[in-house]
Amino acid sequence: MLVINRNGASRTMSLKFSQNLAACLTLSLGLMGGSVQAAFATEVIKFHHDLPEASAQHRGAVKFKELVEARSNGAFSVEIYANNALGDDVEVAQQMQFGAVQAAPIPTAKLSNFNPALQLIDLPFLFPSVKATYTVLDSPTVGGVILDKLADSGFVGAGFWESGFKQLTCNNPVTAPSDYEGRRVRVMQSPLLIAQFETLGATAIPIAFSEVYSALQQGVVDCQENPIVSITSMKFYEVQDYMMISNHGYLGTAFIFSKVWFDGLAADQQAMLIAAAREAGDYQREVSQSDSAALLDQIKAAGTTTILEMTPEQLAEFATAMKPVHEMFADKIGRDLLNTAYEEIAAVSAAN
Repeated sequence: MLVINRNGASRTMSLKFSQNLAACLTLSLGLMGGSVQAAFATEVIKFHHDLPEASAQHRGAVKFKELVEARSNGAFSVEIYANNALGDDVEVAQQMQFGAVQAAPIPTAKLSNFNPALQLIDLPFLFPSVKATYTVLDSPTVGGVILDKLADSGFVGAGFWESGFKQLTCNNPVTAPSDYEGRRVRVMQSPLLIAQFETLGATAIPIAFSEVYSALQQGVVDCQENPIVSITSMKFYEVQDYMMISNHGYLGTAFIFSKVWFDGLAADQQAMLIAAAREAGDYQREVSQSDSAALLDQIKAAGTTTILEMTPEQLAEFATAMKPVHEMFADKIGRDLLNTAYEEIAAVSAAN
Protein backbone atom coordinates (compact mmCIF):
# COMPACT_ATOMS: atom_id res chain seq x y z
CA MET A 1 0.00 0.00 0.00
CA LEU A 2 1.37 3.49 -0.93
CA VAL A 3 1.21 6.16 1.82
CA ILE A 4 2.06 9.95 1.42
CA ASN A 5 3.51 11.55 4.57
CA ARG A 6 3.22 15.21 5.62
CA ASN A 7 6.35 16.09 3.74
CA GLY A 8 4.97 14.65 0.53
CA ALA A 9 7.32 11.68 0.59
CA SER A 10 5.95 8.32 -0.29
CA ARG A 11 6.51 5.04 1.56
CA THR A 12 5.11 1.49 1.38
CA MET A 13 3.07 0.24 4.36
CA SER A 14 3.86 -3.25 5.58
CA LEU A 15 1.57 -5.93 4.21
CA LYS A 16 1.41 -7.64 7.60
CA PHE A 17 -1.60 -5.68 8.84
CA SER A 18 -3.53 -6.34 5.63
CA GLN A 19 -2.76 -10.04 5.80
CA ASN A 20 -3.87 -10.27 9.44
CA LEU A 21 -7.08 -8.41 8.66
CA ALA A 22 -7.87 -10.74 5.78
CA ALA A 23 -7.24 -13.78 7.96
CA CYS A 24 -9.59 -12.46 10.66
CA LEU A 25 -12.33 -11.80 8.13
CA THR A 26 -11.95 -15.27 6.70
CA LEU A 27 -12.15 -16.85 10.17
CA SER A 28 -15.22 -14.78 11.10
CA LEU A 29 -17.03 -15.74 7.94
CA GLY A 30 -16.17 -19.37 8.55
CA LEU A 31 -17.55 -19.22 12.08
CA MET A 32 -20.70 -17.49 10.85
CA GLY A 33 -21.17 -20.16 8.21
CA GLY A 34 -20.81 -22.87 10.86
CA SER A 35 -23.38 -21.14 13.05
CA VAL A 36 -25.85 -20.88 10.19
CA GLN A 37 -25.30 -24.55 9.34
CA ALA A 38 -25.83 -25.55 12.99
CA ALA A 39 -29.00 -23.48 13.17
CA PHE A 40 -30.46 -25.43 10.27
CA ALA A 41 -29.07 -28.85 11.26
CA THR A 42 -31.47 -31.76 10.85
CA GLU A 43 -32.99 -33.05 14.11
CA VAL A 44 -32.88 -36.86 14.26
CA ILE A 45 -35.92 -38.67 15.69
CA LYS A 46 -35.10 -42.20 16.81
CA PHE A 47 -38.28 -44.25 16.38
CA HIS A 48 -38.55 -47.60 18.19
CA HIS A 49 -41.00 -50.45 17.76
CA ASP A 50 -41.02 -54.14 18.65
CA LEU A 51 -42.25 -55.90 15.49
CA PRO A 52 -40.61 -56.99 12.20
CA GLU A 53 -40.54 -54.80 9.10
CA ALA A 54 -43.42 -56.70 7.46
CA SER A 55 -45.81 -55.67 10.25
CA ALA A 56 -48.52 -53.02 10.14
CA GLN A 57 -46.69 -51.28 12.95
CA HIS A 58 -43.59 -50.85 10.80
CA ARG A 59 -45.64 -49.58 7.88
CA GLY A 60 -47.21 -47.07 10.25
CA ALA A 61 -43.71 -46.02 11.29
CA VAL A 62 -42.75 -45.50 7.65
CA LYS A 63 -45.89 -43.40 7.14
CA PHE A 64 -44.94 -41.28 10.17
CA LYS A 65 -41.44 -40.82 8.76
CA GLU A 66 -42.82 -39.71 5.38
CA LEU A 67 -45.24 -37.23 6.95
CA VAL A 68 -42.73 -35.69 9.34
CA GLU A 69 -39.89 -35.34 6.86
CA ALA A 70 -42.17 -33.82 4.22
CA ARG A 71 -43.97 -31.41 6.54
CA SER A 72 -40.84 -30.25 8.34
CA ASN A 73 -39.03 -29.44 5.06
CA GLY A 74 -36.05 -31.44 6.20
CA ALA A 75 -35.88 -30.07 9.75
CA PHE A 76 -36.48 -33.62 11.07
CA SER A 77 -35.09 -36.97 9.96
CA VAL A 78 -36.79 -40.11 11.32
CA GLU A 79 -34.64 -43.20 11.89
CA ILE A 80 -36.76 -46.33 12.39
CA TYR A 81 -35.44 -49.10 14.64
CA ALA A 82 -37.67 -52.16 14.19
CA ASN A 83 -37.80 -55.43 16.08
CA ASN A 84 -36.44 -54.10 19.40
CA ALA A 85 -33.15 -52.99 17.85
CA LEU A 86 -32.70 -50.38 20.60
CA GLY A 87 -33.82 -52.68 23.43
CA ASP A 88 -37.17 -54.05 24.56
CA ASP A 89 -40.19 -51.81 25.13
CA VAL A 90 -39.56 -51.19 28.82
CA GLU A 91 -35.87 -50.45 28.26
CA VAL A 92 -36.72 -48.02 25.47
CA ALA A 93 -39.39 -46.30 27.59
CA GLN A 94 -36.71 -45.71 30.21
CA GLN A 95 -34.38 -44.30 27.55
CA MET A 96 -37.16 -41.98 26.42
CA GLN A 97 -37.45 -40.51 29.90
CA PHE A 98 -34.09 -38.81 29.45
CA GLY A 99 -34.35 -38.16 25.70
CA ALA A 100 -32.12 -40.88 24.22
CA VAL A 101 -35.04 -42.17 22.10
CA GLN A 102 -37.63 -39.71 20.85
CA ALA A 103 -40.69 -41.65 19.64
CA ALA A 104 -42.31 -45.08 19.95
CA PRO A 105 -45.64 -46.95 19.95
CA ILE A 106 -45.40 -49.13 23.08
CA PRO A 107 -47.99 -51.67 24.29
CA THR A 108 -50.21 -50.17 26.95
CA ALA A 109 -49.71 -53.18 29.25
CA LYS A 110 -46.00 -52.40 29.44
CA LEU A 111 -46.52 -48.69 29.97
CA SER A 112 -49.02 -49.38 32.74
CA ASN A 113 -46.07 -49.79 35.07
CA PHE A 114 -45.48 -46.08 34.51
CA ASN A 115 -49.17 -45.13 34.74
CA PRO A 116 -51.86 -47.54 36.02
CA ALA A 117 -54.72 -45.81 34.14
CA LEU A 118 -53.46 -47.53 30.98
CA GLN A 119 -54.60 -50.84 32.44
CA LEU A 120 -58.13 -49.94 31.41
CA ILE A 121 -57.28 -50.81 27.80
CA ASP A 122 -56.10 -54.30 28.79
CA LEU A 123 -59.22 -55.32 30.71
CA PRO A 124 -60.56 -58.66 29.40
CA PHE A 125 -63.70 -58.51 27.28
CA LEU A 126 -63.99 -54.73 27.67
CA PHE A 127 -64.37 -53.88 23.99
CA PRO A 128 -67.14 -55.65 22.04
CA SER A 129 -66.12 -54.32 18.62
CA VAL A 130 -63.47 -52.45 16.69
CA LYS A 131 -65.73 -49.39 16.45
CA ALA A 132 -66.28 -49.29 20.21
CA THR A 133 -62.54 -49.62 20.77
CA TYR A 134 -61.63 -46.71 18.53
CA THR A 135 -64.45 -44.55 19.89
CA VAL A 136 -63.22 -44.94 23.47
CA LEU A 137 -59.51 -44.62 22.72
CA ASP A 138 -59.98 -41.53 20.55
CA SER A 139 -62.39 -39.78 22.92
CA PRO A 140 -61.07 -36.88 25.02
CA THR A 141 -62.90 -38.21 28.08
CA VAL A 142 -61.20 -41.62 28.13
CA GLY A 143 -58.28 -41.99 25.71
CA GLY A 144 -57.35 -38.34 26.01
CA VAL A 145 -57.35 -38.47 29.82
CA ILE A 146 -55.15 -41.57 29.80
CA LEU A 147 -52.64 -39.98 27.41
CA ASP A 148 -52.48 -36.80 29.47
CA LYS A 149 -51.57 -38.82 32.57
CA LEU A 150 -48.37 -40.02 30.86
CA ALA A 151 -46.81 -36.57 31.28
CA ASP A 152 -46.08 -37.34 34.93
CA SER A 153 -43.83 -40.21 33.81
CA GLY A 154 -41.88 -38.23 31.22
CA PHE A 155 -43.90 -38.95 28.07
CA VAL A 156 -46.13 -36.99 25.70
CA GLY A 157 -49.01 -39.16 24.54
CA ALA A 158 -50.06 -38.50 20.95
CA GLY A 159 -52.61 -41.25 20.31
CA PHE A 160 -53.21 -44.98 20.13
CA TRP A 161 -51.98 -47.43 17.52
CA GLU A 162 -52.73 -51.14 17.71
CA SER A 163 -51.69 -54.72 17.26
CA GLY A 164 -55.37 -55.71 17.49
CA PHE A 165 -57.56 -58.13 19.38
CA LYS A 166 -55.77 -60.94 21.18
CA GLN A 167 -56.22 -64.65 20.58
CA LEU A 168 -55.02 -67.54 22.72
CA THR A 169 -52.64 -70.23 21.48
CA CYS A 170 -52.02 -73.32 23.57
CA ASN A 171 -50.90 -76.93 23.44
CA ASN A 172 -54.38 -78.01 24.50
CA PRO A 173 -57.85 -76.80 23.48
CA VAL A 174 -59.25 -74.09 25.76
CA THR A 175 -63.00 -73.91 25.27
CA ALA A 176 -64.16 -73.32 28.87
CA PRO A 177 -62.67 -71.34 31.79
CA SER A 178 -61.83 -74.58 33.62
CA ASP A 179 -59.43 -75.53 30.81
CA TYR A 180 -57.00 -72.91 32.12
CA GLU A 181 -56.52 -74.68 35.45
CA GLY A 182 -52.93 -75.78 35.92
CA ARG A 183 -51.74 -74.22 32.65
CA ARG A 184 -48.68 -71.99 32.43
CA VAL A 185 -49.45 -68.94 30.32
CA ARG A 186 -46.92 -66.43 29.07
CA VAL A 187 -47.95 -62.81 29.65
CA MET A 188 -46.41 -59.37 29.36
CA GLN A 189 -45.06 -57.85 32.55
CA SER A 190 -48.42 -56.48 33.69
CA PRO A 191 -50.19 -57.01 37.04
CA LEU A 192 -53.57 -56.98 35.30
CA LEU A 193 -52.65 -59.61 32.70
CA ILE A 194 -51.16 -61.80 35.41
CA ALA A 195 -54.40 -61.50 37.41
CA GLN A 196 -56.48 -62.19 34.28
CA PHE A 197 -55.13 -65.75 33.99
CA GLU A 198 -54.60 -66.47 37.65
CA THR A 199 -58.29 -65.71 38.21
CA LEU A 200 -58.99 -68.72 36.00
CA GLY A 201 -56.57 -71.02 37.83
CA ALA A 202 -53.59 -70.70 35.47
CA THR A 203 -50.03 -69.72 36.35
CA ALA A 204 -49.09 -66.49 34.56
CA ILE A 205 -45.40 -66.16 33.70
CA PRO A 206 -43.97 -62.85 32.36
CA ILE A 207 -41.49 -63.52 29.56
CA ALA A 208 -39.89 -61.03 27.14
CA PHE A 209 -41.57 -60.98 23.73
CA SER A 210 -38.38 -61.97 21.91
CA GLU A 211 -38.06 -65.10 24.08
CA VAL A 212 -41.63 -66.40 23.77
CA TYR A 213 -41.00 -68.73 20.82
CA SER A 214 -38.22 -70.62 22.60
CA ALA A 215 -40.24 -70.70 25.85
CA LEU A 216 -43.13 -72.36 24.00
CA GLN A 217 -40.82 -74.68 22.10
CA GLN A 218 -39.05 -75.82 25.27
CA GLY A 219 -42.24 -76.23 27.29
CA VAL A 220 -41.48 -73.45 29.77
CA VAL A 221 -45.05 -72.28 29.16
CA ASP A 222 -48.07 -74.03 27.61
CA CYS A 223 -49.98 -71.06 26.22
CA GLN A 224 -49.66 -67.42 25.22
CA GLU A 225 -51.96 -64.59 24.13
CA ASN A 226 -51.29 -62.17 21.27
CA PRO A 227 -52.97 -60.61 18.25
CA ILE A 228 -52.81 -62.52 14.98
CA VAL A 229 -50.15 -60.15 13.63
CA SER A 230 -47.78 -61.08 16.46
CA ILE A 231 -48.63 -64.79 16.34
CA THR A 232 -47.80 -64.79 12.65
CA SER A 233 -44.73 -62.56 12.62
CA MET A 234 -43.13 -64.47 15.49
CA LYS A 235 -44.34 -67.84 14.11
CA PHE A 236 -45.82 -68.97 17.44
CA TYR A 237 -48.17 -71.22 15.48
CA GLU A 238 -45.19 -73.46 14.67
CA VAL A 239 -44.90 -74.49 18.31
CA GLN A 240 -48.56 -74.46 19.43
CA ASP A 241 -51.21 -77.07 18.68
CA TYR A 242 -54.32 -74.90 19.05
CA MET A 243 -55.39 -71.33 18.47
CA MET A 244 -58.66 -70.11 19.96
CA ILE A 245 -60.31 -67.15 18.18
CA SER A 246 -61.51 -65.41 21.32
CA ASN A 247 -60.92 -61.64 20.92
CA HIS A 248 -60.74 -61.72 24.71
CA GLY A 249 -58.53 -58.66 25.00
CA TYR A 250 -57.16 -55.78 22.98
CA LEU A 251 -53.50 -54.99 22.49
CA GLY A 252 -53.24 -51.27 21.98
CA THR A 253 -50.04 -49.30 21.73
CA ALA A 254 -49.69 -45.78 23.05
CA PHE A 255 -47.72 -43.58 20.66
CA ILE A 256 -45.47 -41.53 22.90
CA PHE A 257 -42.76 -38.90 22.54
CA SER A 258 -39.97 -38.25 24.99
CA LYS A 259 -41.25 -35.28 27.02
CA VAL A 260 -37.83 -33.84 27.85
CA TRP A 261 -37.06 -33.77 24.12
CA PHE A 262 -40.53 -32.71 22.96
CA ASP A 263 -40.69 -29.79 25.38
CA GLY A 264 -37.61 -28.28 23.75
CA LEU A 265 -39.31 -27.95 20.36
CA ALA A 266 -41.20 -24.98 18.96
CA ALA A 267 -44.99 -25.06 19.34
CA ASP A 268 -45.60 -25.46 15.60
CA GLN A 269 -43.18 -28.40 15.48
CA GLN A 270 -44.96 -30.05 18.40
CA ALA A 271 -48.34 -29.66 16.70
CA MET A 272 -46.98 -31.09 13.45
CA LEU A 273 -45.54 -34.16 15.21
CA ILE A 274 -48.77 -34.88 17.12
CA ALA A 275 -50.80 -34.57 13.91
CA ALA A 276 -48.39 -36.86 12.04
CA ALA A 277 -48.53 -39.49 14.79
CA ARG A 278 -52.34 -39.52 14.69
CA GLU A 279 -52.57 -39.58 10.90
CA ALA A 280 -50.02 -42.37 10.69
CA GLY A 281 -51.97 -44.14 13.44
CA ASP A 282 -55.18 -44.07 11.39
CA TYR A 283 -53.26 -45.62 8.51
CA GLN A 284 -51.63 -48.20 10.79
CA ARG A 285 -55.02 -49.29 12.13
CA GLU A 286 -56.38 -49.76 8.60
CA VAL A 287 -53.40 -51.88 7.63
CA SER A 288 -53.69 -53.88 10.87
CA GLN A 289 -57.34 -54.69 10.24
CA SER A 290 -56.84 -55.60 6.58
CA ASP A 291 -53.84 -57.79 7.43
CA SER A 292 -55.62 -59.91 10.04
CA ALA A 293 -57.71 -62.05 7.67
CA ALA A 294 -54.78 -62.75 5.36
CA LEU A 295 -52.51 -63.63 8.26
CA LEU A 296 -55.10 -66.01 9.70
CA ASP A 297 -55.20 -67.76 6.32
CA GLN A 298 -51.42 -68.01 6.49
CA ILE A 299 -51.63 -69.79 9.85
CA LYS A 300 -54.28 -72.16 8.52
CA ALA A 301 -52.16 -72.93 5.46
CA ALA A 302 -49.17 -73.85 7.63
CA GLY A 303 -51.19 -76.79 8.97
CA THR A 304 -49.42 -76.90 12.33
CA THR A 305 -52.22 -75.40 14.43
CA THR A 306 -55.88 -76.30 14.81
CA ILE A 307 -58.05 -73.15 14.71
CA LEU A 308 -61.03 -73.16 17.07
CA GLU A 309 -63.75 -70.54 16.52
CA MET A 310 -65.35 -69.71 19.87
CA THR A 311 -69.15 -69.60 20.02
CA PRO A 312 -71.02 -66.63 21.52
CA GLU A 313 -72.03 -68.86 24.45
CA GLN A 314 -68.43 -69.85 25.13
CA LEU A 315 -67.27 -66.25 24.94
CA ALA A 316 -70.01 -65.17 27.35
CA GLU A 317 -68.84 -67.80 29.83
CA PHE A 318 -65.25 -66.55 29.62
CA ALA A 319 -66.38 -62.93 29.96
CA THR A 320 -68.29 -63.75 33.14
CA ALA A 321 -65.35 -65.67 34.58
CA MET A 322 -62.94 -62.79 33.88
CA LYS A 323 -65.23 -59.93 34.94
CA PRO A 324 -63.87 -59.92 38.55
CA VAL A 325 -60.61 -58.55 37.12
CA HIS A 326 -62.45 -55.31 36.26
CA GLU A 327 -63.41 -54.79 39.90
CA MET A 328 -59.97 -55.87 41.09
CA PHE A 329 -58.31 -53.01 39.16
CA ALA A 330 -61.06 -50.40 39.17
CA ASP A 331 -59.49 -48.25 41.88
CA LYS A 332 -56.03 -48.41 40.28
CA ILE A 333 -57.44 -47.39 36.90
CA GLY A 334 -59.85 -44.86 38.35
CA ARG A 335 -63.51 -45.73 38.83
CA ASP A 336 -64.78 -42.58 37.18
CA LEU A 337 -62.62 -43.20 34.13
CA LEU A 338 -63.76 -46.83 33.94
CA ASN A 339 -67.42 -45.89 34.27
CA THR A 340 -67.04 -43.31 31.49
CA ALA A 341 -65.56 -46.03 29.28
CA TYR A 342 -68.50 -48.34 30.06
CA GLU A 343 -70.93 -45.56 29.14
CA GLU A 344 -69.22 -44.79 25.83
CA ILE A 345 -69.06 -48.48 24.90
CA ALA A 346 -72.76 -48.88 25.74
CA ALA A 347 -73.65 -45.87 23.58
CA VAL A 348 -71.75 -47.28 20.58
CA SER A 349 -73.33 -50.71 21.04
CA ALA A 350 -76.82 -49.19 21.29
CA ALA A 351 -76.26 -47.15 18.13
CA ASN A 352 -75.28 -50.26 16.24
